[in-house]
Formats: sequence, C-alpha cells, structure tokens
Amino acid sequence: MRAAFTTRQGGVSEAPWDSFNLGLHVNDAPQNVAANRARLKSLLSLPSEPVWLSQVHGVDVFDLDKAGDLLAPPTADAAIAHERGSVCTIMVADCLPVLFASRDGSRIGAAHAGWRGLAAGVLEKTVAALGVPGPQLSAWLGPAIAREHFEVGDEVRAAFVAHDAAAESAFAENSRGKWQADIVALARRRLEAVGVMEVSGGQWCTYTD
Repeated sequence: MRAAFTTRQGGVSEAPWDSFNLGLHVNDAPQNVAANRARLKSLLSLPSEPVWLSQVHGVDVFDLDKAGDLLAPPTADAAIAHERGSVCTIMVADCLPVLFASRDGSRIGAAHAGWRGLAAGVLEKTVAALGVPGPQLSAWLGPAIAREHFEVGDEVRAAFVAHDAAAESAFAENSRGKWQADIVALARRRLEAVGVMEVSGGQWCTYTD
C-alpha cells in the first residue's frame, strides 16, 4: 500500500497551470494534462490507471471495484477500493485530502473534503462505504489551507455547529466580523465521531508551504 501527494512542480503545463496540473476541468490543454498524468503513473510505477473523479463538493463515494470500463470520470468526491492494484485519486487545491486504509491493508479510500462536503458528511459516507469499523481504520490528512488564511462567513460556521455544537471551537472570530475556520480540526472531529481515532497529518498549509 502506497500513498503520494503531488505539488505543482515537475510537469509540462504552461502558465497559469504551470506545471504539473492533473485536472481537465480548469481549461488546461488536454494534451498537457494527459502528459502530466502519464508522467505521474510512470514516476510512481502505478500498477493501474488512476481513476479520476468529477468532483462536485458532494458526498458521493465511487467504488473502484465496480468501475468496469469508464467512458467518463464518475461524479463523486471520494473513492474506495478493495482489489489489489487499484489507484484511488482525488484532486484538491485548498480543500483537505483525506486518505484511508484499513489496518489489515485490505481496503483503501480517498476523500475530497472542502467545507461543503465536510459539513454534508463526505468523511462519514466514505467510512461507511469502506465497510470497516472506524477503530480498524487509519486516516491521513494532507495539505489544506490553514485557519489563519481560511476566512468564512456565518453560514459556514452554522453548518458545522448545527451538526456538532462543540465544532465552534474550530472557528475564531476575526476583526472583520468573519470567522477563521480550522478545516483540519473539523475533519478530525468528524472522523473521531465515527470511531476513526488513528489520524495523522494535517500540518501543512497550501497557502504558505
């Protein structure tokens, strides 16, 4: 079992997508995206083609074991797999990537957790789809925007506090009457609530690092 997180360096895309852009949804030249994806597969010696999702800040989870021959990227914000050689893939900018693995190595998953998906339950949906009790899962939190740089309005705070009153601790009011949101802390609360206690990562900021 292996995991990796890419940066924007090392690809062929030209500005403003320079240079290792992997997304077709941002109007980059398709041939450059294809070249970058091929380079990724080669660099990591991936055992199969990564399954790229059409992400919509939702809660749907795609099961790679049931993929078959895909004619288009499945619309989902998380992916899971059980079969050996499967490659779960998600794309993020400032949103939080969350990777999952069962302790016996039999199941893996990856979720795209922007604030909308996180508030709507994408992590809980992913854990449920994996079919493994929370205490038997490990989760890794990748780079995301840190609280110091993530300003949100009242509606975002309300969406989390309505679900979990104690989530208010992840928000700090600023001088503009807005809130600085700690998306990593919010994700940890959600994971712990479904029994996933082995959680690592979350110390990198996509704005400053």
